[in-house]
Amino acid sequence: MSMSLIWKAMVIFFCGTLVLRLGGRKSISQMTIAQTVVMIGMGELIIQPLADKSLTLTFIAAFTLVIFMLILEYLELKFNFIENIFSGKAVIVIDDGKLNTENMKKLRLTVDRLETRLRQIGVSSIDEVKYATIEVSGQIGYELKDDMKPLTKGEFFDILSEIPELKSKIQQYRINKNGDLDKSILGEIKNPDLKNNPNKLK
Repeated sequence: MSMSLIWKAMVIFFCGTLVLRLGGRKSISQMTIAQTVVMIGMGELIIQPLADKSLTLTFIAAFTLVIFMLILEYLELKFNFIENIFSGKAVIVIDDGKLNTENMKKLRLTVDRLETRLRQIGVSSIDEVKYATIEVSGQIGYELKDDMKPLTKGEFFDILSEIPELKSKIQQYRINKNGDLDKSILGEIKNPDLKNNPNKLK
C-alpha cells in the first residue's frame, strides 16, 4: 500500500469530518430534502480522491455544496416562500381528534401506516391524539388529548401542595357538622315539647 493512499485517506477523514461538522449535527431522519441531497453528494465527492481524482478540487466542491446549503437555510429563515419551495411545511393528519383524510391522500399515508408510526412513539391508539402532523423531516409530531396526557412533575407537586388545604377544609367541615348536631340534641333536651318530637314511641 503506497504512502500516498494512506495520506489521502487521512486528509479525507479530517477534511470530511470538518465539512460534515459545518453542515450541522442533524441525523438523516431529521434532515430536509435539500440537506439530504447535499450530504449524499458530499459522500460521493469525498471518496473521489481514492480513485486518483484531484484532492483539492474534491474538497472545493464539497465546501461549495455546504456553503450553498447554509445560504439556503439562512434564506429559509428570512423568507417563508423559500422555505415552502425547498423544505415545505408540516402537514396536519389528525385535527382535533379527527383524521384529515385529504392531507393523508396527498402524503399517500394510510390509516394503518399512521397507526404503526404512532405505536412506534408510544401512542397506542389514534383516539388518544388531539393533533398530529407529518413534519418536514418525515417524523411525526403529536399532541395528546387532555385526558390522555401523563401527569407531569409540576402537576404532581401542585396536587401535593393542595393536600394540606383540603385536609383543613375537611376537618373544618366535620367540626361544623358535629357542632350543628350537638346544638340540635341540646335543643331537644331543653325543649321537650317541640312539635317535631313524637308524643309516644311507635
